[in-house]
This record gives sequence, structure tokens and C-alpha cells, in this order.
Amino acid sequence: MSHTGTLILIMAIAVLAPLIAYAVGRWAPVPVAVFEILLGVLIGPDVLDWAQQDQLIDVLSHLGLSMLIFLAGYEIDFGAVRGDTLRRAVWAWLITLGLALGIAFALTGGAADKSFVIGTALTSTALGAVLPILRDSGSLRGRFGTVVMAFGAVGEFGPIIAMAVLLSGRGPGRAGVVLIAFAAVTAAAVFWALRPRPPWFSRIIARTLHSSSQFAVRFVMLLLACMLGLSAAFGLDSLLGAFAAGLLTRLILVGAAPDHSGDILGKVEAMGFGFLVPIFFIVTGIEFDLSALLHGGRPLALVPAFLVLFLLVRGAPALLLAPNDLARRDRTALALYCATCLPLVVAITTIGIDDGTLGTGEGAALVGAAILSVLILPLVALRIRAAGAGERHRAEVSESW
Repeated sequence: MSHTGTLILIMAIAVLAPLIAYAVGRWAPVPVAVFEILLGVLIGPDVLDWAQQDQLIDVLSHLGLSMLIFLAGYEIDFGAVRGDTLRRAVWAWLITLGLALGIAFALTGGAADKSFVIGTALTSTALGAVLPILRDSGSLRGRFGTVVMAFGAVGEFGPIIAMAVLLSGRGPGRAGVVLIAFAAVTAAAVFWALRPRPPWFSRIIARTLHSSSQFAVRFVMLLLACMLGLSAAFGLDSLLGAFAAGLLTRLILVGAAPDHSGDILGKVEAMGFGFLVPIFFIVTGIEFDLSALLHGGRPLALVPAFLVLFLLVRGAPALLLAPNDLARRDRTALALYCATCLPLVVAITTIGIDDGTLGTGEGAALVGAAILSVLILPLVALRIRAAGAGERHRAEVSESW
């Protein structure tokens, strides 16, 4: 099939996936990315062999990954998660990183490069997959939602920093110096973003918001391109630049156009989640090495092993360091949400496989475990919290009698 036919097929799957997610959602909330990956596997070389990869598809896929991480950075509001909750979240992630690297070194027999890839993948949290579930269940606005936001934000920000240090191919010292230099430039950009914008900036955003000019959307894309270029100039992974662009965009839009920031984000999300991001997940499915997973004993055995490691390495520290004012069931649900991962696991394993550091079977096992985490853990967390709410309601009724 030509690249044009492959692109049409990918876009057809991008339309089909949310329909399946909507139908299945009546029984269980499953992120649409799971179906995009599974349908990508279906049309990939190991099943129907309908899709053909080429440079165009690869470029669109990489743009989709950058847009996904950009939107993840935009979602994070550090002003709402500061204080003791944020400190607990940071310490929980640092403990997770130490445990993950130690276990990875044990699994790989001390192979440093492979250990860094596996260890970093074990530390992530799929905040983008968790937030819609919390929003639909009405849990996002309360104390529990704030805590999940804090732990999830660090679970997305931390692995991206770890990737810049551990997966850059440099020594830790040199990588740290480069990262500090990038952080200094980004801090200068944050200082610029926090400055009041001139009146004409807000006016032109308002006047072109629904016209063909679309100044705000073009400005956001320029900012994303600049941060991607900056990360490339420093020799850092593009994901760090995309994440920083998301943070900067939030600061600028909330400060310069608070009344229109939601509309602008909606337009950018439409471009991302409506076109580019689905291509990334579907191509991930096409590249998924199903034959290595099914015909090799070790990769298949690693899937449940990695799922357990997500729970132990990422979930357990969150459970131990959760704020004391959370109920026991809420602390357990927090641990399950923190252990839910997918997008960054896919990104990290893609880097490892492209570099030749990680085998395709091990990469498939990590992605498979991440898919299972998204399918199972949020649903269990919802039921645990629902059972806790039922117990509180019965106790209140009993007390009233």
C-alpha cells in the first residue's frame, strides 16, 4: 500500500477508535489511545500487513508525540499543586526513580544503557489518561483531585528530565550541565512569559480568534517550534522542549488572554488530538512487535512482571507518601492512578529501540504492560473509591438514625 493509502487507513482508524471507546465506555472507561494502538497492531505487519511506513508517516508520528507532550505540559498547573502536597509528590517520584534504576540494573545484569531506558519507563504516570476519568467521575475538583494532579504532574515532568539526563548519550555530569543551561534559558523565557503583555497582544488575540488569521494558534505553534529548536540546539530530546513549550503557553495565555485561553486550547487540542496524536499511537501499534511478544517466552512473561513493577515501583511510594488527610481508600486509589502509564512508556521504549539499546521484545513487553495498566488500574481505583463512598453514606445514614 502506498503512503497515501496508509495515511487514509490511519485516519480511518483514528475515526473508528473513539467509536469503539464510546461503545465500551458504557461498561468501563478505556482511553481511546488503547484502541488506537490495538487497531494499529491489527493493520501492522504481524497481523493484516496493510500499513506501509515511510518518511511522511514517521514525520507525522513524531509531530504527534511532540504535540502530546506539549499538551501534557499545558495541563499542569503548578500553582494549584504547590506546598506540602507537591513536596510529597517529588519525594515519591525520587524514591520511584531510585527503585526503578536499581531493579532495572538487576534485570539487565548491569547493562547501564538498557537499565536507564527500562528504569525511566517505570517512573511515569499517564496524567492525560487519568484526568478525563477523574473529570467524568466528579473527583477532579476536590482534595483527592488536587493530590492526583500533583503526583501525576511530577510523574510526567520527572521522567522527561530523567530522559534528558540518562538517555542523552552523554555522561551524567555533562548531561547535567547541558540541562542546567537549557533550564536557565527556559527560566528566562518563563520570566518573559510572566511579564504583562501589551494591550495590543490581547486585542489581536480576541479579534482573530474566529477568523482565518488565528494569531493565537499560530503564536502557540511558533512557541512550540522555538522550544523544539532550542532542545535540539542543546542536544536534548525534543520531548523536553515540547513539555517546556506547554508550560510556557499556559503562562502566556492565562496572563494575556484569560477569557480566551480555553478557546485557544480547544483549537490546539483539536489539531493535536484530532489529527497528530492519533497518528502517533496508531503508528506505535503498527511498529509493535507482536510476533516477538507471542513467540518468545521471556517477552511474554515480562508483561505481567512489568505491570507488577509499575505498581510496586510507582504506586507503592505514592501510597506511602500520600497526604495524611486522605482516607485509606483514597490513598490506595492514588497509588493505582500513579501506576497508570502509557504515553511516556511508548515514547521511552521508542527511543530505546531506535537507539538499539532495547530489544523489540522487551519494548513490546513494556508497552503491553502499560496498556494493561490503563485498562485495569483506573477501573479498580474507581471501584475502590466508589465502595468507600458507599461505606461513608451508610455510616451517615446509621448516625442519623
